[in-house]
Amino acid sequence: MTTTAQEGPTVGTPQIGVLALQGGVAEHERMISSLGARARKVRRPADLDQLDGLIIPGGESSVIGRLIDLAGLREALINSISNGLPTLGTCAGMVLLAEWIENPAPGQRSLGLLRIEVRRNAFGPQVDSMELSAGWHWPGEPEGRIRAAAIRAPEVIAIGAGVEVLIRASIGGVPRILGVRYENLIALSLHPELTGDPTAHRALLALAATVGEPERLPAR
Repeated sequence: MTTTAQEGPTVGTPQIGVLALQGGVAEHERMISSLGARARKVRRPADLDQLDGLIIPGGESSVIGRLIDLAGLREALINSISNGLPTLGTCAGMVLLAEWIENPAPGQRSLGLLRIEVRRNAFGPQVDSMELSAGWHWPGEPEGRIRAAAIRAPEVIAIGAGVEVLIRASIGGVPRILGVRYENLIALSLHPELTGDPTAHRALLALAATVGEPERLPAR
């Protein structure tokens, strides 16, 4: 899919935060800007104020988790996302959102907001990275495809009640779940920001457009 760059943001333009502690921050900022929204780096709790959406990027999930605690962001992130802030997590972002991690790093804690279990680094080391095109299922829309990179990607190995599968792909002859949605959360094993595919980011902006202020979804 192709995108058309728009002129600078105007009043009323969605403002999407990108957690900017470690990982692929700039790529997500460029993607959001190319879709006509504003990107804001999130490094402290006050940066979450007045956001319409949030992206938790790929990187090292255990490192990002420790940096979240050092920045005093854990409670603020949990509260904002639990109260309905539309959120997209890619790769490490999926791990950080998950309720359960099968093989956590020593001392690793997730935010525990997404009812899935994940296996970190399910597709091998970085030298085994790949680009793939997979089916994309967004409820209420025609079936499509998403093109994205898999880099030390996690795999969803179990899903809880209410979780919708967005991406399935066969890797090594084995069916895999690589993308899910739960309420206001979208999580992908993959990196669409590296291939320039705007499918997931458009979905995030669509969620942001349906969320009212100040009350969003009930806290869990």
